[in-house]
Amino acid sequence: MTNPKYAANSATRKARWITLVAAGAAVASLATGALPASAAERTPAPVTAAFHGPQAPDTAELAKLMAPGDLASGTMVRLGGSGVRWTGVTGPLSQDPAANFRIGSITKLFTSTVVLQLIGEGRFTIDTPVQEILPGTLPAHWGPITVGQLMSHTSGLGMPCVEFAKGDAPTPEQVISHWTDPKCAAPEYPVLTQQYNGANHFLLGMVIEKATGHSYADEVQRRISRPLGLRHTYSPKAGDRSLPGPVLADPSEIEPWAWSEGGMISNAPDLERFMTALLRGRLLRPAEQRQLFAMPALSEGVKDKDRFSMGGLMRSEIGGTVVWGKTGSMGRSVSGVFGTEHAARTVVYSLVPVTDDRDALRERIGKLVDAAL
Repeated sequence: MTNPKYAANSATRKARWITLVAAGAAVASLATGALPASAAERTPAPVTAAFHGPQAPDTAELAKLMAPGDLASGTMVRLGGSGVRWTGVTGPLSQDPAANFRIGSITKLFTSTVVLQLIGEGRFTIDTPVQEILPGTLPAHWGPITVGQLMSHTSGLGMPCVEFAKGDAPTPEQVISHWTDPKCAAPEYPVLTQQYNGANHFLLGMVIEKATGHSYADEVQRRISRPLGLRHTYSPKAGDRSLPGPVLADPSEIEPWAWSEGGMISNAPDLERFMTALLRGRLLRPAEQRQLFAMPALSEGVKDKDRFSMGGLMRSEIGGTVVWGKTGSMGRSVSGVFGTEHAARTVVYSLVPVTDDRDALRERIGKLVDAAL
């Protein structure tokens, strides 16, 4: 996630806005605080699993990787796809496979999906400058930033140049003001690199509300959660830090309102169903479905892996297999949802790190997804 961080003077939170995963299924931001001793010292629960299908994943390797240790105190993995059903949980996480958790920057997938639906309805195009939809939101002397550039993180927006004031629920306009203060440098064009930035999806949330006249939360419910029967997937109101039980992991240290950038709540079954529907074209029209997998034109020095499509999907390659999805973090948990083409195999994971070794955590997540495939 990565997730909106509202204390720009914190080095950890700054890193969460811009860190991308290496090795394929990586985390845009990592929560690194250790669990309290009482939680870390609990006797780890065994992996509970049930698998049915002709092409079984490497469940023995998954169980080994999920064992609590010096990288994570607990891990949840859920696999789905054609003929595949497998769930494993270890450590001090809820043993309920449908436990709720804050999905952090996985929220961005829901935001981009709604935006692509609006494009399909003719409300605007992928090349429409956001300045036309939200006049006065960005400085007049800035060059045009398109809707597609926001989804693909090629808007040129950098880090905020003004510190965020402490508060539980800043408005989207207040969040964006920290990127558009007169002290901030204007984005440089043409943009030929990707800069992962939560401001992009705050702007997209504002675009959704402007184009529909409804709240972001209502549009996600109407367009995605309700049609797919995602009963545990929603965007909480500003300032609402509650998390309905059962809860996957300790919900403490929840950061301020993340809204359309990283504020949603869901569970593993709902995320699997959402990703399956998205990858199989059940949520978008054909033209917009193609945008999910179209990669933006970048400079030759940028590798075509571990980056974002025009439709906001993270593209990663693990063991020669291309997967599409998104990572996220919130509080103490790090999560992700990925799938292969047409959702032949999907994986949802969440773990609770007990280390600040980000490279080791990225490597562990890559191995988890590789074993799942």
